[in-house]
Amino acid sequence: GVWRQTKALLFKNCLVKCRTKKSSVQEILFPLFFLFWLILMSMMHPHRRYGEVPNTNLGALDTSMLVDFVVGYTPPTRMAREVMRKVAFDNFEDGIITEEFLSEEELQEASASRPSNFVGVVFNDAMSYQLRFPNVVAMASVHTESR
Repeated sequence: GVWRQTKALLFKNCLVKCRTKKSSVQEILFPLFFLFWLILMSMMHPHRRYGEVPNTNLGALDTSMLVDFVVGYTPPTRMAREVMRKVAFDNFEDGIITEEFLSEEELQEASASRPSNFVGVVFNDAMSYQLRFPNVVAMASVHTESR
């Protein structure tokens, strides 16, 4: 039955291993070699431990370069309005000018008419957006590949 077949298979495998000593030794030594190599590499390049950075006050934001700065956004949803209100007034004392656009095409036209002080924000959904600069689309660094 099953026991006889299992015993015959084990005996056959032992004969094969004894007759092919070179490949049997390689099967054992190669993983050990690679394990040794990994240990050696981890010892050559130890993990760096960085200490905790204390909280520091970075000072006030220099808003002089944000004078007459316009941030346009689309689509005009409740969530987009709330986010832009927080950006405009919670982070800046005087606030920055925000404009609402009905479509992305209107946003691009406004960007073309005043390219030096205009940034567009296109909300894809409640959690993601794209920044539109004149003739450029900037995405979050999470989605870009390393150069």
